[in-house]
Amino acid sequence: MDLTIWLVAWVVVWVLGAYLLGSISSAIVVCRLMGLGDPREDGSGNPGATNVKRLYGNRPAALTLAGDLLKGFVPVSLAVWAGLSGELIAAVALAAFFGHLYPVFFQFRGGKGVATFLGAMFGLHVLLGAGVTLVWLFVAKVLKVSSVSALAAAALAPFIVYAGLNWLGRGDQAWVLTAMTVVMAVVLFWRHRSNIQRLLSGEEGRI
Repeated sequence: MDLTIWLVAWVVVWVLGAYLLGSISSAIVVCRLMGLGDPREDGSGNPGATNVKRLYGNRPAALTLAGDLLKGFVPVSLAVWAGLSGELIAAVALAAFFGHLYPVFFQFRGGKGVATFLGAMFGLHVLLGAGVTLVWLFVAKVLKVSSVSALAAAALAPFIVYAGLNWLGRGDQAWVLTAMTVVMAVVLFWRHRSNIQRLLSGEEGRI
């Protein structure tokens, strides 16, 4: 019984810690510290690096992007380093991701999750993160539409994760972490539904 309680507590600490870290909205914190407005109240209303860049420029956007990446990278990389099971690594990654989307500290009004998703990919392994990033950069270079780049990267990420983990000798974790990536990708498409509507109507902005 004591061992069971300890195991449950161990899982709760990892998952809750990841969620609380994800709940720290980098965009809102950066803008407040720099004396800027609330990005949820201007522009697209999304507290993410793209909206911050449109509203306030490159420096706060870069800081926001770095913060959102770290929210995914730090808990996932620590979980991998600690040798946790694939299931618990997946739970940690999802907790950080959903913390960003629905932050408990900011009335559950979060961003769309692209940077935190990408940070989680780097947390799994730097090569996986690099692969997903290259997809984003390539599509951004060719089409110059941020939302399309994000969606393309999300769509291909499960294939990159599955193939990459098997190639890296972590095939025992490949299925569960690929399933985790699929969940994140589906949620990213859902969070970008307004962007998809604008794309279909030809109204989506370009980079």
